[in-house]
Amino acid sequence: MNRLAASRSIAGSASRPRLPRHVRLHYDAVRGAWALLSPEKVLWPDEASLSILRLCDGSRSIAEMSSVLAGQYDADAGEIEADVIAFAQDWSDRMVLQL
Repeated sequence: MNRLAASRSIAGSASRPRLPRHVRLHYDAVRGAWALLSPEKVLWPDEASLSILRLCDGSRSIAEMSSVLAGQYDADAGEIEADVIAFAQDWSDRMVLQL
């Protein structure tokens, strides 16, 4: 097992994701789109990703975030939670989200 694998955080319902100190959301007025800025990357989240990222303040668990999103999108909270967990894991692995 290498050092990276040993320190990988795993997303779950109780995880409270937040943006790391070096990452921020920024609205690009020229492109008319939101960007996630980090020192070495710029990511352009789609609408669903942006909805999740806006809730990633470290105060809400993924289960709580899923409940909020289920209300916004009139969807099943269980299905939303699975998607949010997958999203959080992927973006955590990209090192632009902390769990």
